[in-house]
Amino acid sequence: MHSLAGKTVTVIGASRGVGRTIAEVAHDQGAQVLAVARQERILRQLAEQVSGISILPLDATDEDAPARAFGVHKPDVLVLCAGALPPAAPFHEQNWHEFAINWETDVRIAFHFCKAALCWPLAPGASVIVISSGAALAGSPNSGGYAGAKRTQLFIANYAQKESDRLGLGLHFSALAPRMMPDTDLGRHAVAGYARYLGITPADFIGGMASAPGPSHVANGVIELVTQPDRAKGNAFIVTGKGLEATS
Repeated sequence: MHSLAGKTVTVIGASRGVGRTIAEVAHDQGAQVLAVARQERILRQLAEQVSGISILPLDATDEDAPARAFGVHKPDVLVLCAGALPPAAPFHEQNWHEFAINWETDVRIAFHFCKAALCWPLAPGASVIVISSGAALAGSPNSGGYAGAKRTQLFIANYAQKESDRLGLGLHFSALAPRMMPDTDLGRHAVAGYARYLGITPADFIGGMASAPGPSHVANGVIELVTQPDRAKGNAFIVTGKGLEATS
């Protein structure tokens, strides 16, 4: 396994949860890490707690966000982990703004940054990893357009890989689809919503989950894909508590 020592890693959505864990693990592996998120106060706390991590507060949905991030450094590894909290209600109880929020955030971020990786372009051998969701494969009837948005992130990563191959850019695009993680803010939100939807307690809902992953499983999956480049090229992987599993 190759080391991340001397590599530049940019994590979009690094202020908390999975994104923060990825940033911390990459830093521990010796990478030069740029943590990007909207909330400057939380980013500054991260920089104070993890010496050596650089921070950049910005809204990753902005069209110029990639230029600002790549202006700090062109990453060897770009991880897209930012997104909005989805609704927690059946779709007929939502308005269009609630239903579409993950299209306007998660998908928009993947679109802007994957496009920028191709158009700058990033250096040959660079990796772009999109953090999607297991909902992209299994659906999620209690979260509006979330599952469709996360599925589209998988398509974007796949399309970007095809364009890199067609243009001879030598970039590696992959997507990870973690199953529900009850110990993250997003996971707790989803657990509470589905428990209400099903009329059971959150504890009972969690008890019915098999091999749930945590943020460290996703971070380790990112490191595995980056340090073992032959592991995946233009592929999507499910993340469970047992590690990575290629999608069919």
